[in-house]
Amino acid sequence: MNKQDATADNTSRRDFIKASTLAASSFFIVPRHVLGKGYIPPSDKLNIAGIGVGGKGKSDLASFAKSPNVNIVALCDVDDRQAADSRAKFPKATYYKDFREMLSKERKNIDACSISTPDNTHAVATLAAMQLGKHVYTQKPLTHDIYEARVLAQAAKKYKVITQMGNQGGSGNGVRRMQEIYNSGIIGDVHKVLAWTNRPVWPQAIPTEQTYEIPKELDFDLWLGPSKKVPYNQAYLPWNWRGWWPYGTGALGDMACHILDPVFRILPVDYPNSVECSVAGTWTFTLRPQDDNPDWTPFSTSIHLNYPRKDNKGDIKLSWYDGGVLPELPEELLPGESFGNSDGGVLFIGSKGKLMADCYGANPRLLPLKDNQYLNIPETIARVPDEDHYLQWVNACIDGYGKGKTSSPFEYAAPFTESILIGNLAIRSWMLRDNPSGKRTVDKYNGRKKLYWDAANMKVTNYDLANQYVKRDYRDGWNLTV
Repeated sequence: MNKQDATADNTSRRDFIKASTLAASSFFIVPRHVLGKGYIPPSDKLNIAGIGVGGKGKSDLASFAKSPNVNIVALCDVDDRQAADSRAKFPKATYYKDFREMLSKERKNIDACSISTPDNTHAVATLAAMQLGKHVYTQKPLTHDIYEARVLAQAAKKYKVITQMGNQGGSGNGVRRMQEIYNSGIIGDVHKVLAWTNRPVWPQAIPTEQTYEIPKELDFDLWLGPSKKVPYNQAYLPWNWRGWWPYGTGALGDMACHILDPVFRILPVDYPNSVECSVAGTWTFTLRPQDDNPDWTPFSTSIHLNYPRKDNKGDIKLSWYDGGVLPELPEELLPGESFGNSDGGVLFIGSKGKLMADCYGANPRLLPLKDNQYLNIPETIARVPDEDHYLQWVNACIDGYGKGKTSSPFEYAAPFTESILIGNLAIRSWMLRDNPSGKRTVDKYNGRKKLYWDAANMKVTNYDLANQYVKRDYRDGWNLTV
């Protein structure tokens, strides 16, 4: 292309961007009455109970309490040490260790529950609250496994309560602006998505042969919840449980609900039909062959999912990278220009251009970055005031089911979570091999497997061993029945 042609091409692109508009979208439209604009009498305050009130649970309760229309009336945590700050902040709230006891005794005193436990107890605590007619705010990922996500989706329809998953970016301005840009047609039809994160940032693969005494402040049996009973090990908690499959969901479960939210809100996809991955570092710090432990999550992964487009325009291939592994830099980025932010990012690759955002869908921008100065796309999608995911849920609960709306209700969050967790089927299958005895074994040289997913029947069709991770077995005393 000669210089004159190149100049004409650039001018044409600038003119197109300047002229771009989009039709109003109802996807994110939130009715004004939902957003807490009206007067709320003191008698209509929302009484909230916290299940898991240390760490993220502590900050979640503090965010809810910013509303003058909220009372924090009950607290529950299996570890007195982790609960100390919340108990000091809300001294009038009754304190429990077992959420089942709390729900039984406080059922007439509470309207809603915030659930911020490790992933392995998200579903059982959330469903128990919903069955009592309590509104629920549950941290991401919504569930530990795929079957649990299906159950909570059914429960949301049955129990008719206000629900919200804790992926705060879902209420942010960034993902709404990203949809406005995408809907303008500037980047065309998306056929590929790249996503990445800096996680894991917790210790991985710690040998567990040493035995430890259970701290007196901790009820370890309750902490295990429906997971199988094992000896206490200080490697599990309070912070490192994400690195263990029985309790966490790894880097993908931790961050994909933040980073991939724009994908599922904006693009015409629901469930992938195939997934494969590469895994590194699972055995790096083990001392002897017998220390290999399939319950450790890996240090880094790359995961590749194929999504049929719901508009029948082909497929969208999504690639996820974590643990320091990153996708190739887009050629449109100049030296020194950031690729996402420190927590990660997402890149839409379309037939006409590329659209990038940081973690949480924040700061969406076209590539090359210089083109953003010519954007002339009107704001047509209603924003959540102050981008507040927490107060949106509070106000929706006060308005009531059928009136109040949230950004990540379980009708959206459950299928979204399920789609993400399909990636973990590939990761965990990497660590398995077929064995004549039928027993689960470790094979560090197994290599990748491409799994084919039948979403309607919730089943991997070409590698049956992977299906053990679709629905885990609960130990006696725990169940998940809608």
